[in-house]
Amino acid sequence: MSHDTQTRGFTTAILHSDRASAIEHGALHKPLHVSVAYGYKDAHALAAVFQNRQAGFVYGRQGNPTSAALEAKVTAMEGGLATVSFATGMAAIGAIAMALLKAGDHVVSSAFLFGNTNSLLGTLADHGIDVTFVDATDAGNVERAITPATRLVFVETIANPRTQVADLARIGAVCRSRGLLYVVDNTMTSPWLFRPREVGASLIVNALTKYIGGHGNALAGTVTDTGLFDWTTYPNIADSYRSQKPAMWGITQLRKKGLRDFGATLSPEQAHAIAIGAETLALRMDRQCANALALARWLEARPEVAAVHYPGLASHPQHALATALFRAPGALFSFELRDGLDAFAVLNRLEVVVLSSNLGDNRTLAIPVAQTIFYEMGAARRAEMGIAESLIRISVGIEDVEDLLADFAQALG
Repeated sequence: MSHDTQTRGFTTAILHSDRASAIEHGALHKPLHVSVAYGYKDAHALAAVFQNRQAGFVYGRQGNPTSAALEAKVTAMEGGLATVSFATGMAAIGAIAMALLKAGDHVVSSAFLFGNTNSLLGTLADHGIDVTFVDATDAGNVERAITPATRLVFVETIANPRTQVADLARIGAVCRSRGLLYVVDNTMTSPWLFRPREVGASLIVNALTKYIGGHGNALAGTVTDTGLFDWTTYPNIADSYRSQKPAMWGITQLRKKGLRDFGATLSPEQAHAIAIGAETLALRMDRQCANALALARWLEARPEVAAVHYPGLASHPQHALATALFRAPGALFSFELRDGLDAFAVLNRLEVVVLSSNLGDNRTLAIPVAQTIFYEMGAARRAEMGIAESLIRISVGIEDVEDLLADFAQALG
């Protein structure tokens, strides 16, 4: 193409990224490639692709041209080096653990995590990997937890559902000084609100199912290598992947041991749906964040509400940090009702808002947290994470804000 895509704006670059390489028949979107196998006229070329000496596709489990086009989009959005895609966001996180950690390794993780991520990290102990959970709103807690066996630090940008904001830049400085892999889950902010590369992240996780896809119609996850980590210092890279440029060692092992060996492959149909949704990420998130701020401020002033947890509010403990880090404080918040009010009764009176466990949808969604998505971890762990029994999580959509305010007014009234 005639113009350097790196000089273009965020949305322009996403809209035109597929056309950076030739597409059949002049199509504006990368088409669906549903073949599982790929044929070669030259056996030497086939062998070169298998040995990572030549670009190409060998078997659908390791990806396809449609998912590759989506990976290129995400790489550009995050300002990274390369991306590998998976069937879900959880598969992406699991691939990091399975491909890059070994028995005896140690992980330092934020204690404020998405429920399934918390469960997965707990499972690592069964495989001989030690995990220490800390309050990541203070980088000092992360640094004090590091041991000689520590291999990586894992944090989310904004915690779901209590919206604690990790001390991202200072944790990045700690990881850089200690030579640790720094993994940042950017799902709650997306690359439009925040680029973890700017705080020194080594790997970035995105559950594309949420804001990047945006429409609640496709599952996907990615891991992006920012190019900042020196993989020659990482002891767990297999010899078979050390034949290429060191910058590609980590992402290659993720694709081979994390994707190929475990098979959590993103289908071309899902990749295509996510790629279409990604085109409007900035437009949707600007509207969602504006709606979230208006709704959170309105709820905070209601006598029926005991607390609202949203980084956009001055009352939030990390409000200043979120303001410094993010373009906007996200589109998810949670709130607690005052004693004596029935959260289920309030939820059941909502008419516009949908009762659902997803987030990042165009529609506003609500869910009682303790009784559903965090029920399995038990009351003690919920208390450690600051999750009250009356906590309601709201994922704010793109509806007209007046309709959302009216819906909550009648539900609370």
